[in-house]
Amino acid sequence: MESYSFLLFLAIIMISTKILGLFTRKIHMPAVVGALVAGVILGPSCLNLITLTGDTGVFLEQMAELGVILLMFNAGLETDLSELKKNGVASFVTALIGVIVPLIGGFLGYAFFFHTDFSDYDEVLKAVFVGVVLTATSVSITVETLREMGKLKGKVGTTILGAAVIDDIIGIIVLTIVTSLKDTSVSPITVVLKIVLYFVFIAVLIFVLTKLKVFVEEQDEKRRTAIICVALCFILSYISEEYFGIADITGAYFAGLMLCTMKVGPYVARRCEIPSYLIFSPVFFASVGLKVTLGGMDASIWIFAIILLVIAILSKVVGCGLGAKICGCTGKEAFQVGIGMISRGEVALIVAQKGYASGMLDDVLFAPIVLVVIVTTLITPILLKLVMKDNDSEKAAA
Repeated sequence: MESYSFLLFLAIIMISTKILGLFTRKIHMPAVVGALVAGVILGPSCLNLITLTGDTGVFLEQMAELGVILLMFNAGLETDLSELKKNGVASFVTALIGVIVPLIGGFLGYAFFFHTDFSDYDEVLKAVFVGVVLTATSVSITVETLREMGKLKGKVGTTILGAAVIDDIIGIIVLTIVTSLKDTSVSPITVVLKIVLYFVFIAVLIFVLTKLKVFVEEQDEKRRTAIICVALCFILSYISEEYFGIADITGAYFAGLMLCTMKVGPYVARRCEIPSYLIFSPVFFASVGLKVTLGGMDASIWIFAIILLVIAILSKVVGCGLGAKICGCTGKEAFQVGIGMISRGEVALIVAQKGYASGMLDDVLFAPIVLVVIVTTLITPILLKLVMKDNDSEKAAA
């Protein structure tokens, strides 16, 4: 018999994320925090009302994927391209150092805690892979928080956005190289070649759209324009993931970026924001919390999880903050960039899942890594709100 429980689950998610979102805004925290907490409460760690298993779980996961794709598409549409170009070098340096420091930190944290035998190839790979997981940055949570605070188009916001996209590309290269060390059928050279071809493909698309700019802008304020633009977003997300091994959210962001300077950009953003806000984004944010499973962790694993959490936070703040500082950001701006890059979110979960599937992570390691992902995702919007508050106070004083 066909089950309609997904309808009930969607209703529960929509209501709970909204109620807790309103509550967190009442206490001067971003609404996204409430949505994430709602997922934790509804999931296996608390009430166990909703799980991501079975056909309904697959459906919710796919809804969540659409949610993060639309979120990143909107982020691209709302990006100030001139500011992004201005901060391009800063974004690259921030991303590069923001990958190297967590990679080293995660490796050393695992190696020292579990007394890794460096003559054991598989154990060394495990230590390296823990570092790889920590290199990931999930910008979607940060994007929503910055949008709520009206900071998405500023210097800090565009640096974080650019760095997170570049971080994703660098992370994929590192992930594939490390995975290829376990699986000799994967060639690192092939991966690098695919990434180069991906950027050539994006450049060709930008060139074509530039030539069609006059025609596209004539379609402004027409409903079919929004439909075609969202279809472009989905197609580019699919091509990125399926043919180039690049995360679908990166393709979605580039799709929005291609349209952000066109007259149709604001209209498409308004149209896309409605379904995203109503259903897809709440499901995505709740799904992150639903992945939390705290059972089965003994005292030593809890200690490792705490150590890993500290490394995860400090490595991004120090690494990305240092990169931003080197490229001319003030100390305060560099700190804000570092805070904005803390969140690991769905990107790290995907990386962890790939490690689990390839045998580089076992059940013992997977639980603390998921916990670190969830906690960093939860605290990032809270910390961002606190560190960005000073900017608002300064503007008010001025």
